[in-house]
Amino acid sequence: MDKQEYKFSDIIADPVIRERFEKVRKYFFLRESTYDMSNRCNIRCEGCYYFQGDKQFAEENRSVTDWRQLMAAENERGITFVVLAGAEPSLVPELCKTCYDEISLGCIASNGLILLPKEIDYRIHISVWGNDATSLEIRKAKDMLVRQMDNYGGDPRAVWVYTFTPLNIDQTREVTEKLAANKLQITFNMFSAPVGYDGQLRHTPDSLARTRTAMMELLNEFPETVLFSPYNVVAHTHEQGLHDLFSCSYPRMNPSTDIGLGRSFRQYRTDLKWDRAAACCVPDTDCDDCRHYAAGSAVVTARMYRHAANPLHFSAWLDYVDTYLAIWVKGYEKGVNLCRDMIEPPSGEE
Repeated sequence: MDKQEYKFSDIIADPVIRERFEKVRKYFFLRESTYDMSNRCNIRCEGCYYFQGDKQFAEENRSVTDWRQLMAAENERGITFVVLAGAEPSLVPELCKTCYDEISLGCIASNGLILLPKEIDYRIHISVWGNDATSLEIRKAKDMLVRQMDNYGGDPRAVWVYTFTPLNIDQTREVTEKLAANKLQITFNMFSAPVGYDGQLRHTPDSLARTRTAMMELLNEFPETVLFSPYNVVAHTHEQGLHDLFSCSYPRMNPSTDIGLGRSFRQYRTDLKWDRAAACCVPDTDCDDCRHYAAGSAVVTARMYRHAANPLHFSAWLDYVDTYLAIWVKGYEKGVNLCRDMIEPPSGEE
């Protein structure tokens, strides 16, 4: 690794790096919080994060007026990006529309089996846990990919999110090829065990290594289809989880309330209440095992200065941020990855 000491001005003096930095820095205004929209779901998946812990028992508030007031208050306190999740947000489209009317940037995490109205112009993340045979076994739903593509084929809001488990690594190519043939896009997630889960979906060192190989092969072969970068691969398939690698910024693992997510982030339950001690992007995940794509979107991007030690690490970080924005912000176009090397994350704090 390059041992030369660089000033930040030296790094961005490279016109390619500077151009990419100027592209992504326009989105530094994004401040997220997440919202459980419904405590119901039309399927039930093994290892589901929602049906763990206390949040599943929160009363469901379906008042449009209450949600509008919440979103107005969130806007007032500086939240500029909302992530609508829960069990299944598409069961309450009127509430999703209310959120969109108040805060126009956001994303909805959905299983994709119910088409959300076009006027809810958020990014939509459609979850895939393998081919349709595996989805039937793990998610108890038939023909999931076919039904998802019927609903969202050609929809610019949609990106498919493939969650790697030890059981479905070899199926990723099949799914990616089907999406590529229909000019649809996919990104990758890692199953991260809920607290107390010790089932067949928990990753091992062997499955992490096999996942890394599969991700890189698909990224190289389907560059127009796969929204990812080599540094995303490294960060999410490392034997260390995201917290150990980067120090998680979410309130659940971060006691500071001075700056960043520790100050601004909230995770609201379906009763419109939140608990700082439990607040993170995927509550009730085992933090030591967390490699979740949603967590990385904040945890890795928050470590800009740690990566600004040399051009290689900063280029890798820019690739990660560029990927994150393409996945989460509708209309943002991902650029060509600047760093094609599989580099280790930098150590140490800013």
